Amino acid sequence: KGASVVGQWRTAMAPRLSVVVPTYEEAANVRPLCTRLFAACRKANLEVDLLFVDDDSGEGTAQTVKAVEALKQEGFVVAVHVRARKEGKGLSSAVLLGLHKAKGDAMLVMDADLQHEPESVPQVAAPVLEGRAEFSVGSRHVSGGAVAQDWPLSRRIISMGATLLARPLTPCTDPMSGFFCISRKAFERAVKAELNPMGYKIGLELMVRSRSSKVVEVPITFRDREHGESKLTMKQNLLYLGHLAHLYRFCYPTTVVSILLVLALVGGYVLGHVPVRKYYRKWFLPRKKKIVWI
Repeated sequence: KGASVVGQWRTAMAPRLSVVVPTYEEAANVRPLCTRLFAACRKANLEVDLLFVDDDSGEGTAQTVKAVEALKQEGFVVAVHVRARKEGKGLSSAVLLGLHKAKGDAMLVMDADLQHEPESVPQVAAPVLEGRAEFSVGSRHVSGGAVAQDWPLSRRIISMGATLLARPLTPCTDPMSGFFCISRKAFERAVKAELNPMGYKIGLELMVRSRSSKVVEVPITFRDREHGESKLTMKQNLLYLGHLAHLYRFCYPTTVVSILLVLALVGGYVLGHVPVRKYYRKWFLPRKKKIVWI
């Protein structure tokens, strides 16, 4: 049955898209995400393969693997990679691992919690597949985009503040989005720029470091999660601030270093904090350059 379903929409001329989905205790969402995704891509005459990258969570991982194996038996082009600890940890590094393993020339990333509608995949990927952009984003903030009505006010405020902080880095109205598509060429360029996968905002990291010639925003509706729990914590918010610091240094190295040097020196003298020079060298100085302290 599954093989015939896949065979109906696969054609020699269909564009090829690889979809990467990081998971952690998301087994309940594997089947609905897969079936909805393939149905949407079949309707759009889009050839797709799906890769789940699972952080080993014991029983949750076993259930995810079981669900994927059942879907493979039904003929869906789907796989799961259970990540070993030596391969890293955290959502961003899981996404990067999946992108490295992806086979398509266009690669789309989405969450496993079904807040990103699988039916929107063809639209989000279209600008990259058609060569109109190197990077496309499923955006809540452009005309036609929306969030679930009962999204908490606190989450809306945090999202708005995070977006404003990233504005000097990209004109994208929804740089926090984890629903995006990138061309292989742009991804390889980002890798050469020494990716720094901190926290959850890997889309912003790739968008900035790939220096994509054009970013297209596609309206989506951000839904409530159907299963599982939110992984957004205060720790992730703090990691985001650190992530921004690295990206600002990447985009504006001279300006950022000068400002931080002044702040470090002032803070050091005011607080009598001796290790200022040590941390300044570690975090902010370009490699292979020296500074003489007077």
